[in-house]
Amino acid sequence: MKNSIKLIVAVITLVFSATTQAQTKSPKLENSLLWEVSGNGLEKPSYLYGTIHMICGPDYFLSEKTKKAFSTSNKLVLEINFADPAEMSDVQKMAMGKEPLSKLLSAEQLSTLNVILKNTTGMTVQQLDNFSLMTVMSLISMKTFGCTDMKLYEMEFIAEAKNKNIQIGGLETVKAQFGILENAYSNDEMITMLQESNQEETAKLVATYKAENIEILYNITTDEKFTSEKTRKIILDNRNLNWVKDMPQMMKKESVFFAVGAAHLGGELGVINLLRKAGYILKPVMN
Repeated sequence: MKNSIKLIVAVITLVFSATTQAQTKSPKLENSLLWEVSGNGLEKPSYLYGTIHMICGPDYFLSEKTKKAFSTSNKLVLEINFADPAEMSDVQKMAMGKEPLSKLLSAEQLSTLNVILKNTTGMTVQQLDNFSLMTVMSLISMKTFGCTDMKLYEMEFIAEAKNKNIQIGGLETVKAQFGILENAYSNDEMITMLQESNQEETAKLVATYKAENIEILYNITTDEKFTSEKTRKIILDNRNLNWVKDMPQMMKKESVFFAVGAAHLGGELGVINLLRKAGYILKPVMN
């Protein structure tokens, strides 16, 4: 079960670290992963936090400002509620492919994927034939971190929420998110992403994340060589717009701690800018 969770989160991480074209310019964001949401009739402030989803144990951090904001919140809302047994059941189901990779991919695609797998994991396509291409992407993505001791931000937040006995919710379901990812990429695009994925790029991403540099982080994630405009809209824009429709009702009467992939914070259609357009005040929490 634990390995299944890591694989699903790795899919999100891969998308986070290697997607989207540059969007229309928006105001520069201060260097902070944590943002306070207030105004527009809110009785209490809520918080928006950008995660990297998964990170090597020695690199994991949670600032005092974040711990303080979390301690004052009444509810935790993640992209997916991994505390829900039904969602966890779907995690395991989604790991398996609808058809074997040997039938899904062309001979050329299988050959390319086999080389990537051997170089990154020491495994072959034949060994993973019954798994989904998304699961294979997840496995390779995890390897680019270069460690076996992985910490999952979502699971750390869930554990703390359970300690506080506060409610946990999600903005999407596992099924919905996998459907989004499958519709966003062609098989060729997925394999191209895997060819570009390496430890150097992941290390750069992690260093930028630890510096809480939202602007550079966004620039890294908006490299047009990885994907099309269609994919950008599916992966980021449309999801952000949907989330911002649901968030007002969630935080209307109580303080909510929202934790989503940091790539969703920036850009013209990022969650920060969309909430501001909806009339809320968003301020970076600096200390």
